[in-house]
Amino acid sequence: MATSQQIIGTWFLIIFYAILILYFVIKGALKTKSLSDYAVGNVNFSPSFVGLSLAVSMTSAATFIVNPGLIAVYGFSGVLSFGIFFPLATIISLVVLTKSFRKHGQSLKAVTLAQWIGKRYNSKYYALFMGFLSFLLITFIVLILVALTKVLSKALNANEIAILAVIIVFVFGYMMFGGANSLVYTNTIQAIVMLVVAFVLLFSGYEHFKEGIDGFFQKLAAIDPVLIKSTNPKSVLFRDFFEIIIVQTIVGAAVVCQPHIITKSLFLKDEKDVNRFLTTAVIAEIIFFSVVFVGLYARITFPDLTVNGEALKTDGIISAFVIKTFSNGALSVIIGLVVILGLISAGLSTLEGLIQSLSTTITSDIIKPLFGSKIKTDKAYIRINKIAIIFLAIISFIISIDQLLNPKLSVAILAQNGVYAYFSVAFIPIVFGIFIKNINIKAPVVASITAFVTHFTIYYGLPYLVNNFSVDFGYINKYLSGPVRNPAIASASAIIISTIVGIIMHQLTKKKISHSND
Repeated sequence: MATSQQIIGTWFLIIFYAILILYFVIKGALKTKSLSDYAVGNVNFSPSFVGLSLAVSMTSAATFIVNPGLIAVYGFSGVLSFGIFFPLATIISLVVLTKSFRKHGQSLKAVTLAQWIGKRYNSKYYALFMGFLSFLLITFIVLILVALTKVLSKALNANEIAILAVIIVFVFGYMMFGGANSLVYTNTIQAIVMLVVAFVLLFSGYEHFKEGIDGFFQKLAAIDPVLIKSTNPKSVLFRDFFEIIIVQTIVGAAVVCQPHIITKSLFLKDEKDVNRFLTTAVIAEIIFFSVVFVGLYARITFPDLTVNGEALKTDGIISAFVIKTFSNGALSVIIGLVVILGLISAGLSTLEGLIQSLSTTITSDIIKPLFGSKIKTDKAYIRINKIAIIFLAIISFIISIDQLLNPKLSVAILAQNGVYAYFSVAFIPIVFGIFIKNINIKAPVVASITAFVTHFTIYYGLPYLVNNFSVDFGYINKYLSGPVRNPAIASASAIIISTIVGIIMHQLTKKKISHSND
């Protein structure tokens, strides 16, 4: 439970933070005259600012709140997965894909990922398909809303549903006006706060290392020996090296294929700014991803994962850790408030990017192709974009309430299932579109459909057969049984199978093209 000092301090913090954000939102809104301005901005941003905006968009509340909570439950195996192999693959993929994506994006004059794919393959239907598929990203919005609600409800000793409603009204409300012009500024402030908080959190457990690294791991082993193992057979995410290394490497490489991440490079106005943009993003990302280690501090703080005899929910562990760790003395409380601000920033930064990119996709890639003949002005599209944001707010609120009241291990499972399905489908059209010049549209389309079907078949179809009809799929049965499963398994399988199918289709269609040329 938060102390009265923490509650009062948090209120002052929230009010100050809200005023600061609204200042930049108003500043950005005054420069937003069209949907294109809302999507990619019309301001010549510093590449370092855009790099920080990218870093915070990639990080989110998952890295600062949700994933450390899972590591608190399952131990060091989670650090290997979320703190080493996933980040390494993500950063390498980001550097490789971003430069080429931006070059194509500039030449195609695309402002959304769905639009990029549609123009690259000269197919409005493909763009429309990717536009509708983007609704899966609502699950990520829900993850962030739940994480923010957990942080603020604990810091204010307030009702979770009431806090959720306030967050949605405020954030979705100001995102109706801000767009890219304000997003980069607010993200930069959030990134600076998050960098400070990342170091504070990482050093918050220094006392656990008084007897060295061995002493630290001995404390974890005393709670449960499996917490220091490189694998955790008891978990649903880190059971073996296949899940920890191979699956996370594949997923990490594909995760950048999300609209609020890969389209950030389109904010840059000059090609020479790309290297500085990427350098800033990568350095910040390395620091952010390191925060998951704090989950181990939290487990030592709450050995039995309870507070005052009440079991902690996975998504609330880090919030409880912050409240308890920074509650003794005025200076500690002030530092704790800064940490809370950082956790809020981690959520808002990605939430803003998701709302901005998803609403733009709905407006430009769904509404415009279907009803564009009846819509004549930029102002009309901006109004439609605001309606899209209201729609997203309502849907997100309904799903978030269910996740708060009826969580299955963690909201991360819901979010991963939706987001992973999205970028599994988007991966091949982006990679093929970047690296293969002459390609028949059949290859990426068939690969996308294959990825979609494979992901949901492995996550829902095969487990249904295992759990209801005792069908034996051999070694992979352990990934399919039980009420909670690892979405990364379905995603990695979808990416591998769709890649193979895409390559085969490309070879077949390439031969047909060469024969027709002969």
